Amino acid sequence: MDYKQLGRTGLKVSRICLGTMNFGPRTTEPDSFAIMDKALEYGINFFDTANVYGWKKGEGVTEQIVGRWFAQGGGRREKTVLATKVYGDMGDWPNESRLSALHIRRACEESLKRLQTDYIDLYQMHHIFRLAPWEEIWQAYEVLVQQGKVLYAGSSNFAGWHIAKANEAAKARNFLGLVSEQSIYHLLNRNIELEVIPACESYGLGLIPWSPLGGGLLAGKPSDGDGGRRSDKSMTEAFTKHEEQIVKWEALCDELGETPADVAIAWQLHQPAVTGPIVGPRTMAQLDGAVHAVDIKLGPETLEKINDIFPGKRTAPEDYAW
Repeated sequence: MDYKQLGRTGLKVSRICLGTMNFGPRTTEPDSFAIMDKALEYGINFFDTANVYGWKKGEGVTEQIVGRWFAQGGGRREKTVLATKVYGDMGDWPNESRLSALHIRRACEESLKRLQTDYIDLYQMHHIFRLAPWEEIWQAYEVLVQQGKVLYAGSSNFAGWHIAKANEAAKARNFLGLVSEQSIYHLLNRNIELEVIPACESYGLGLIPWSPLGGGLLAGKPSDGDGGRRSDKSMTEAFTKHEEQIVKWEALCDELGETPADVAIAWQLHQPAVTGPIVGPRTMAQLDGAVHAVDIKLGPETLEKINDIFPGKRTAPEDYAW
């Protein structure tokens, strides 16, 4: 496994980030344990979760699974750079969601209990909350850092100007601010190349793409036996919409002698701003393929062919103005 600094920090994380969103809803607890154990064997030290994963309001199902895995000991927690998130609805009462100082404090305490740990390495804001001033948000984070409950702050689904505003506010407080951004990014959706990636590069944020396979679409044409989201009607409709590109994509991957899913992840690893894509394996085989992607080297000619199939964005404003 290869490792890279997380943005401008001294923290080293694996080039593959293990996403846990399937743990609970789609992957049983024993299988989830096995996947996490195998991830450590591969050298993956970066795990991502969220308090809303498991999709049972207020229960934090996936965090609980990760916590019970940590509780087995064997250095599991010590070997893991743990990332989780705050923002989503954790109840129906006021202040049980979003980014008020009150909710940040309570949500952190609840995540720590579920995860059976006394600190979170990377505590990410799952979405921008426009009603809370950055002075309030950063003060809440500063307290958590001072208490040793959080080490780093990250964002998810932020616009470029949100990153700039957040880190300028942090700078004024002599606070480290955001060190990472988690965005949707894949060959069929390269919108963040306009402004989010330039903001990450300018402010020293590590980019952690989610949905690197476009929900499975970049793994190739779905079939009835695929299981999971690839069997959904919406996926079949999406394939029809992008069929011409996907056919060319599969042909290129055949030339390379690699599976489309592995090449899609490898492409992300060749993007300078990317720290490591989040892969959310439902099965052990999917984890094996994602790890193999680290070893796939794509030359300039191949990268150009990929750009011909999936045109990207130029940095703003040049993409839409002279």
